[in-house]
Amino acid sequence: MAKTIGMNIFDTAIGACGVAWSEDGIAGVMLPGSSAAAALAKLRQRHPEAREATPPAAVQEAIALIGRLLKGEPTNLSTIVLDMEGVADLNQAIYAITRRIEPGATRTYGEIAKEMGDPLLARAVGQAMGSNPFPIVVPCHRVLAAGGKTGGFSAPGGVDTKFRILQIEQAQNRDPNSLFDSLPLAIKPRGSEQR
Repeated sequence: MAKTIGMNIFDTAIGACGVAWSEDGIAGVMLPGSSAAAALAKLRQRHPEAREATPPAAVQEAIALIGRLLKGEPTNLSTIVLDMEGVADLNQAIYAITRRIEPGATRTYGEIAKEMGDPLLARAVGQAMGSNPFPIVVPCHRVLAAGGKTGGFSAPGGVDTKFRILQIEQAQNRDPNSLFDSLPLAIKPRGSEQR
């Protein structure tokens, strides 16, 4: 029997985001696209079985937490329950480690691979980040390539969205005047070197 899946679009400080859910938890998160309609279309593409619905209490709480994080409020998303059906066991292990990265902090693909016990898994970590169905909740934006390089970011807006979310999170923990000083040069926004 197929799961009942609902979906909803909600506003955040960086634009309209989407969430899909089942009775087992959050099944997917969509970061903002060019519009709420674009976010909804992408969410429907990923979850064709989902229907627009009023979120149940647990999903409303997840939406509120995501909204607070994207406003720059210190927020822990690790309590959000995820529906991992269809997610490979290796990716589940990678996502569990990624969820422990604190807001404003970053790790590399290689560091996560080493924590898993095999430095050769760095490429698999990158692939798991690229196919992450739960961006923000599984904070793939906090995972960088070696040497502080950005790596990719498959959410709408690409690496610019990654920068924006990292900046929001780092602003929670640091003096706003030193925000860009804390980012590795490879991920500083264009023009930030000219201060």
